[in-house]
Amino acid sequence: MLPSELSECFAAMGERAFRAEQTFRWLHGGARTFREMTNLPETLRERLDGEFYITAPEVLKKQISKIDGTVKYLWRLDDGNTVESVLMEYEHGLTVCISTQVGCAMGCVFCASAIDGFIRNLAAAEMLDQVMFSQMDVGRRISNVVLMGMGEPLDNFQNVLTFIRLIIHPSGMNIGARHITLSTCGIIENIDKLAEHGIQLSLAASLHAPDDETRSRLIPINKLSGVDELICACDRYYRATGRRISYEYALIDGVNDSERHAELLSQKIGKSGSHVNLIVLNGVTEHALKASPQGKVDRFAAILKERGVNYTIRRRLGLDIDAACGQLRRRNEQ
Repeated sequence: MLPSELSECFAAMGERAFRAEQTFRWLHGGARTFREMTNLPETLRERLDGEFYITAPEVLKKQISKIDGTVKYLWRLDDGNTVESVLMEYEHGLTVCISTQVGCAMGCVFCASAIDGFIRNLAAAEMLDQVMFSQMDVGRRISNVVLMGMGEPLDNFQNVLTFIRLIIHPSGMNIGARHITLSTCGIIENIDKLAEHGIQLSLAASLHAPDDETRSRLIPINKLSGVDELICACDRYYRATGRRISYEYALIDGVNDSERHAELLSQKIGKSGSHVNLIVLNGVTEHALKASPQGKVDRFAAILKERGVNYTIRRRLGLDIDAACGQLRRRNEQ
């Protein structure tokens, strides 16, 4: 609950407003039970325990990369389902990549998250837990959050919006909206809805191809709204928020990594001031797709540079623990 919702709840219970603020701070400090909230009267704690519940995931498995120190968590949720999240260290601090759904319905052919299908949406609290309990585990402040794990965030729009409002709240984790990035494969209607809220988060569009023929092979939702519609929606988001768009582009050998693809990509977004995040494809056992060889990656990047397109090549973190982009999935505890 947001503080305003908690206040209404406590008022209906006949409690004073400051008790709602106290409870909110306890919840966002990682309290797992109401009994821990020692500055609340015992009678109130007992009542809260009888009428409400606190989500608190269990760490089924924690893996630490021997290459770069990236940490991957396998969380068990209250209903027994599992999700993964990843904690990464950069020069600017710690970033956590969280999941927004159990599984995924989008069916992108290079991604592990949809292999076992879609199970359910995560509640806002379950997203917040991934950030909060990761931070508590390492004992250091998390400064950036990316919604790029399992699931399509804009397919779980209302819960994601509530999560963002919770995590940026000054009495909560107080992570600035500009330090949050939401990745979407392109639900046009909800990109526009998100823009209407005016939250200063960054939008990353999973483009992966500059033409409809190629992108529809990779990302089924492209058949509903094509590349040009997605780019137009991203332009509208930029105009509404002032936040520069990042286009994610996984380079797949023989699929989307030709000079023609690089030229077309440059034509379509070159004048928008957007940024291209080139991703060398990370392997998924069930898929035969292969990463582009280094020579092709270099040539693709060179064309973007020649055409004045802003780009970076994403660091491949957590490869030895299957924690890299596109590798998160539902797992059991083995």
